[in-house]
Amino acid sequence: MGPYPARLGGVKGTVLLVEDERDTRELLAKAMEREGWRCVVAEDARSAMTRADEDAPIDVVVTDVVLGSDDRGGLRLLTDLRARGLRAPVVVITAYADVAKVKFALNEGAAHLLEKPFRAAELVAAVERVRNGGGVRPAAEQIFARASLTLKERAVALRLLEGLTYGDIAEIEHNSSKTIRQHVSQIYAKCGVASRAELFRLVYAP
Repeated sequence: MGPYPARLGGVKGTVLLVEDERDTRELLAKAMEREGWRCVVAEDARSAMTRADEDAPIDVVVTDVVLGSDDRGGLRLLTDLRARGLRAPVVVITAYADVAKVKFALNEGAAHLLEKPFRAAELVAAVERVRNGGGVRPAAEQIFARASLTLKERAVALRLLEGLTYGDIAEIEHNSSKTIRQHVSQIYAKCGVASRAELFRLVYAP
């Protein structure tokens, strides 16, 4: 799988796109190319690791969670790329309903989560946002400010987005789990969501 040539007039950077469905892979790669990105594509984790070496430097990685028959292939790839020393921001394509996979992606340093189904333009926007340093925290802080969260609630909400358990948050914030649950209830009410998955969606939505 070779790179898609970027349009004339300058290249914004190189994107490694890992997607096992050929039609989707080609559609997304062409959309990235039209917006001035050089797009290197791979259909599985093994070829993605090869591309990461051959086409370095990689500026942004985009990977689906499910690659072929491996329903955590993209997550394993994220771990392997980090172990290899690649520090490029990663956009993970996922279903927010699967909180365990979302938590893993966040803990491994994913900069953005994109929920299926999505439009190609949404992926382009996510790539450009993380490339320019606009990861989860700036977006989250804006949402939290609009929701009038207290400083404590903001701290707890960011821990939720990191995928930590209530017990972990309680230990870090020096509170009881019961107190953290009370904070979480207030956070959800003020943000107009009913669960952690909905909070993820609110923050990561384009």
